[in-house]
Amino acid sequence: MADDKIIDGKLIAETMKKEIAAEVAEMIDKGIGAPHLAAVLVGDDEASLTYVTSKEKACHKVGMISSVYKLSSNATEEEVLNIIDFLNKDDEIDGYIVQLPLPEHINETKVIQSINPNKDVDGFTLCNIGLMQLGEPCYHPATPFGIKELLKRSGVEIAGKHVVVIGRSNIVGTPISVMLSRKGTDATVTICHSKTQNLKELTVQADILIVAVGQVEFVKADMVKEGAVVIDVGIHRIKDNSEKGYHIVGDVDFKEVYKKASKITPVPGGVGPMTIVSLLYNTLKAAKSNKK
Repeated sequence: MADDKIIDGKLIAETMKKEIAAEVAEMIDKGIGAPHLAAVLVGDDEASLTYVTSKEKACHKVGMISSVYKLSSNATEEEVLNIIDFLNKDDEIDGYIVQLPLPEHINETKVIQSINPNKDVDGFTLCNIGLMQLGEPCYHPATPFGIKELLKRSGVEIAGKHVVVIGRSNIVGTPISVMLSRKGTDATVTICHSKTQNLKELTVQADILIVAVGQVEFVKADMVKEGAVVIDVGIHRIKDNSEKGYHIVGDVDFKEVYKKASKITPVPGGVGPMTIVSLLYNTLKAAKSNKK
């Protein structure tokens, strides 16, 4: 029996994949060709490898083409920029991502800002960030876009509600606070961070609480208003004596906060599955634009 309190990211992501797959099939039937998503991977970071592999599987599942351009961890900045230049000019590539983090000797900002904004399906270039700030059409960062879809598809009313975001990263906290406050979404947003005083006084006012603080079970039940919607972006691997040797928890003390929330995302199975499907959505959007 389904739990009405749980916002099931896996289920919503699967629904979106079916919608995307149907549009991809239609493009192929019309002779337009399948969307093509590429990834640039520098080094052997385990989490990055896992993410890129998952991205490839998801692409194939919806009928998209996937390519990976892999470089060793001692690749030069120039080598990375040469690949960026190649991808920018290649008409076969609709969108691509540069998997972060990059090795320390490579200037991350320089690399990201070299991406063609029309192919920036991660939404990290200054062009797309600026368009997002203005509420204009653009490519939104995948995790914030996924959060917005989770809320919308779970029937959560956003307009006029007080959203409190804990965390101000450029990947999650800042963009989701901008996206939810623009015209058409119309939330009133408070963004909190490590220097926020009286944090609890703000979080207990939240109709929707989005937690992207990067600390294990940071949000406790006494920080949450009765009936609030809670979105947990955190993911932490905790060692234990199980067969796997670990279990996954988020930034929210799920067991306790669940009792007070009207809706809540689990970890895993909440926000996580939405990130890759949002990347596929952006790639489909890019393909429609690029293949006109």
